[in-house]
Formats: sequence, structure tokens, C-alpha cells
Amino acid sequence: MTTAKDLFIIALDLKHPVGQGDLSLALAGAELIDLIGAGAVAVDGDQIVPGGPPPGDRFLGEAAAGLTLQAPYERIEDWLWRRGRDLSAVYQAALEESGELKPRRSGRLSFGSESLEPVDTPERRRAVDRWEEKEPVLTALVAVLSIDDERSDDEGSGDETGLDDETGLDDEPVTMVVAAVHDAVMELEAVRQRRTIENAAFANLWRGP
Repeated sequence: MTTAKDLFIIALDLKHPVGQGDLSLALAGAELIDLIGAGAVAVDGDQIVPGGPPPGDRFLGEAAAGLTLQAPYERIEDWLWRRGRDLSAVYQAALEESGELKPRRSGRLSFGSESLEPVDTPERRRAVDRWEEKEPVLTALVAVLSIDDERSDDEGSGDETGLDDETGLDDEPVTMVVAAVHDAVMELEAVRQRRTIENAAFANLWRGP
């Protein structure tokens, strides 16, 4: 299992609704963090520099295959938007195909008319253990998504990015990636709000005075 797969499973289990776009950005960030941890990439400033071979995971291999191999290298922010496009749907399809997801009648993370829940597998238990142990990277990514509803009432501290001392993040490149995910999620939310306002104004125009 990878951080992205663990994050997808945890997002399914939590009560707070998770947008597909937000989750896709976070999944791309999780992949990049795993590539950094494996030495497959390094971060130079805000650019992603290719390194050694990626781990054997299919998704990480696909992510690494899309890296810019020569300078100027791709910026972290650009990576998130490019790699994250529809990424949550890709993970959903793969986990359904492997039998790790099943339909359920109600739930917060839904795709179209279908709601899903994870099957009780060793992989799911590993993801839950990692979450319950407050593993720093997974905790920080969940906090950025604002789906940490089960802890926010109790902890209620830290800055708006979720990068407080309790996450335990002490790796600068990883912290940069999580911060970039936060910025991208906030940008996506701003776009949603702007569209809502524009649609409301258009509807009022047609209604007339």
C-alpha cells in the first residue's frame, strides 16, 4: 500500500464530505511524497527533479513516467494539477477491480449515484492503523482536506494548513508538498465559490425584478 491508497481508504471512512477534486489533488501530493521517500525524485526550490527508479507500485510508476526529465523541471503546483486530474476516479476504479471497494446505500464520498465503502482487508486495516497512530504525512494530508472531523473538536489547534507541531512533519520537501496541496485545494474551493455566485447571478437575471 502507498500513502495515496491509504488516504483514499481513510477518506471513505470519514464522515465529512470529500470532493473528488480535492481528493484528487491530495492523492497526487501523496504520490509525490512517496516518490520523494523512495528517492525517485528530489525537490529543488519548488521544482521536482527526477532521481532513482520508482517503487514497484503501478500508480507510482505511472506518476514517475510523467516526470519532466530535463530542466526546467515541473513545479510542484503544476504537478498537482496535471497528475491530479480525475485521479480519485482512477483509484476508485482500481480498488473496485481488485475487490477492495464495495457499494453501500449511504456514505459521504460518492461518485455519481454510487456510494462506496472499503472491504475489510489487511490493506484497509493497515491504512486505519496508520491513521489511528497519527502517522505524520497521512495526518497532514487529511487535515489539509479538512476531513479531520473526528479530531478537530478535540485538538482545535494549528494553522489553517494543518501543518502544526502535532503532525510531526520534519522533512522540508514533504512539508512543501503538503503546503502546495493546501494551496491547490483552497484555489479549487475559490473557483467553486465564484461559479456558485456567477450561476446565482445568472439565475436572478432570468427571473427578472
